[in-house]
Amino acid sequence: MEIEYKPTFIKQYACFESSLKEEIKEKIELFRNEKNHKQLKVHKLKGKLSKYYSFSVNYKYRIVFDYQSKSRAALLAIGDHDVYK
Repeated sequence: MEIEYKPTFIKQYACFESSLKEEIKEKIELFRNEKNHKQLKVHKLKGKLSKYYSFSVNYKYRIVFDYQSKSRAALLAIGDHDVYK
């Protein structure tokens, strides 16, 4: 899967410490293969974010994304559960 990084995601990502950045990179690489989506807990969001999806980096952090097409996703935001607000 092709990944696009939106400016908000890039700005939020830059604020994390290097060890967490490495974990984020690993999860994004796993996300590229649809077979890993269950492991990453990919799910559709509800409420005002109902047109977006999310997957877990770890127990605390999530990545919010949107499918641009069947083979392309745009990473929109990263953070703890406050990223859903």
